[in-house]
Amino acid sequence: MGERTQHQPGTMSWADLTTPDPEAAKAFYGELFGWAFDDMPVDGGGTYSMASLDGASVAALAGQPEQDRSNGIPPHWNNYVTVDDLEASSARAAELGGTVVLPPFDVMTAGRMTVIQDPSGGHLALWEPRDHIGATRVNEPGCLTWNDFVTQDPAAAQEFFGSLFGWTYERMPTDEVEYYVCRNGERGNGGLMKAREEGIPSFWYPYFAVEDVDATKAKIESAGGRVMAGPTEVPTGRFVVATDPQGAFFAIYEGDFED
Repeated sequence: MGERTQHQPGTMSWADLTTPDPEAAKAFYGELFGWAFDDMPVDGGGTYSMASLDGASVAALAGQPEQDRSNGIPPHWNNYVTVDDLEASSARAAELGGTVVLPPFDVMTAGRMTVIQDPSGGHLALWEPRDHIGATRVNEPGCLTWNDFVTQDPAAAQEFFGSLFGWTYERMPTDEVEYYVCRNGERGNGGLMKAREEGIPSFWYPYFAVEDVDATKAKIESAGGRVMAGPTEVPTGRFVVATDPQGAFFAIYEGDFED
């Protein structure tokens, strides 16, 4: 159902985890989602562990640099958007008031990437594919299915990402939280929500599809993770927001998919 051979520009297409304990993370997510891992050496040192499900690339993880830990950067999932011209997109992000945190660079023959920071402080990776398109399977149990952005200023975020990627937005009819579905063309492409409390920094986190939210929630808790919210009912299904044992935010979702 969710096989992919390409991602259209502006699509949330990949997620990888930066964690201080890769082996523990592999055990946690492998048990949770049925992932297998292929450890690949990285130029300059370190390992990038590609997660696969039935041979399809679905996510990845890598060790967190000591410098990041010393600077108080928590474990986190990096979220990627496909672009067709990395240099042009990076320049446009800066023109719109964002910051290019990492200038465009080659990731061997897989593709080119950069990391930007939107005006509210959230970090997002841009990906220009070559050999690696991003996730080759989505919207199925164990696969990437959604990405949310939490921000103190939804209006500014909409203006920035709308101008950068062409996204449009639809406000959801809920009084509990200010939430917008981001659309890339006609397709749902993630969500944007106002932070529930003042002082929460802007951040992205991924959702992974599961067959049974309640059973997966129990697995998260028994494996040392922490459930932060949910199960929460939405018109299309149910979800839980959690952290893994090292503290990285992610969510699980059970319900309907576009394809």
